[in-house]
Amino acid sequence: MTQFKKVESAVIHAGIYGDQYTKSVNVPIYQTSTYGQPALYEKGSWEYSRSGNPTRAALEKLVADLEHGSAAFGFASGMAAITAVFQLFNSGDKILLCANVYGGTFRLLDTVFKQFKLNFECVDTSDLSKVEEKITEDVKAIYVETPSNPLLNITDLKAVADLAHKHQILSIVDNTFLTPYLQQPLDFGIDIVIHSATKYLGGHSDVVAGLVVVNSQELADKVYFVQNTAGAIVGPFDAFLLLRGIKTLAVRLDRHCENAQKLAEFLDKTDGVTKVYYPGLKTHQGYEIHQRQAKNGGAMISFELDDKHDVKKFFSALDTILLAESLGGVESLICHPASMTHAALSEEEQLKAGITKNLIRFSVGIEAFEDLRDDLDNAIKASAV
Repeated sequence: MTQFKKVESAVIHAGIYGDQYTKSVNVPIYQTSTYGQPALYEKGSWEYSRSGNPTRAALEKLVADLEHGSAAFGFASGMAAITAVFQLFNSGDKILLCANVYGGTFRLLDTVFKQFKLNFECVDTSDLSKVEEKITEDVKAIYVETPSNPLLNITDLKAVADLAHKHQILSIVDNTFLTPYLQQPLDFGIDIVIHSATKYLGGHSDVVAGLVVVNSQELADKVYFVQNTAGAIVGPFDAFLLLRGIKTLAVRLDRHCENAQKLAEFLDKTDGVTKVYYPGLKTHQGYEIHQRQAKNGGAMISFELDDKHDVKKFFSALDTILLAESLGGVESLICHPASMTHAALSEEEQLKAGITKNLIRFSVGIEAFEDLRDDLDNAIKASAV
């Protein structure tokens, strides 16, 4: 491919661009389950769409290029992508998991994989000395979100990669919150990157999909085997929607992040808000590390209301901002982690992870900043008790 100096060009032109047969600007939707073969004992380029599909291949090549990876693989959801990565391990293996992690990831390990004796332990990955203390003979990987979900904790990507390589284990990063436009973990030595493509890569809340990107052919062969064998693939139409969405990734995220920075600064000075979690604020723990490895603070904000405000009244008073699961769409979405995204954790586990009843997670959209600011301001005032 052409080596683009800027991601803004790569999101449009990288990967497999257009269609060689018709010269269509967009890769067609190859809505087929199977492909005719040249002759008996001879295989064509394509065989069966679980094993490979031209539209999916275009998406996978594009994302591999954007993440500077050896290969990428499209899955039916972000959780299917995470599941595929966990299927690389064996019974008795152990994964060190960042302490503040998406509830669905925790639930997957704590329920489904527990019965196969794939073990895990949560650890504060912002403190590498604590991580190294936990690396025993059975530990085979370190799994990180940075920024994490929902408290936006920061982990030093290069330090984690170096530590993993030192102990000959894998390093895995969920890069959903930032995307390859804002952060490229493989460039820091990380082995595997995961995306819930449902979020910013799709960008319009109209597709559910996941992606895995790897840094070596050896890992590519292993992930492809799982993808093809288990079959939790992204379909061609969803792949097409992602190809379309990624073309505007840069311009969308520029607006998302501009709004988020202003709103974080607004919330930080607002009465009734006791804490704002946003990597773009200089007061955010890990701010300096984040500045070294990411383009800006991203578009996710979490904040806490004080006890003089009723969280339920706050959500009821919102007008423009929608109470909903998910994130990364052009519209602003807001949620209550304790009862929504992280409900899989017990109350004790939530508190240990820093998730309080007054914590709010905000996916900042691309609406006018003034409308979002006023909506938050009105809701906070209306929630006073």
